[in-house]
Amino acid sequence: MSGLDSGLLNPPEELEVRILDLSGANGSDPVETVRGFRSLAHANAFARRYVRDSLDRCRSRGAKAEAVLAAWFAFGEDAEVAGGGDQAWKSATELNDFAARPATDAEERNWRALDPRRDEDDDAAEEDEE
Repeated sequence: MSGLDSGLLNPPEELEVRILDLSGANGSDPVETVRGFRSLAHANAFARRYVRDSLDRCRSRGAKAEAVLAAWFAFGEDAEVAGGGDQAWKSATELNDFAARPATDAEERNWRALDPRRDEDDDAAEEDEE
C-alpha cells in the first residue's frame, strides 16, 4: 500500500487533531479540535510538535525525565490524531524520548507554523483587503 492509498498524503474528510488537557479540567473531552489538515503527514507533524512543546513547557531546569513526565501528565496537553487509522501519530511512542532530552531546535516545537487555522486567518485577511 502506498502513501497515496493509505491516506498519508490525501487525508480522509474526518481527519482532525484533538487537544486534550491532561489536568482533567475538561474531563475526557478535548479542549480544542483542529481541522483543515492537508494530509495525514501534516496532522501528524502538527500533533508531534504540539506535544513536544507542551512537554518542554513542563520541564524545569535540571529535571529528570520522570519528573518532566509527571509534570506533563499533571499540567500538559496531549494531541491525538483522529481519522488517520494505524498511521496516525501517537504521543506514547515518543514521550520517553521527549522527556529524556529537551528540544535542541526551536522548529521541533513550532506547531504554530503547521496550524491549518493560520491558513484560514490568512485567507480571511486577504478577503478583508479586497
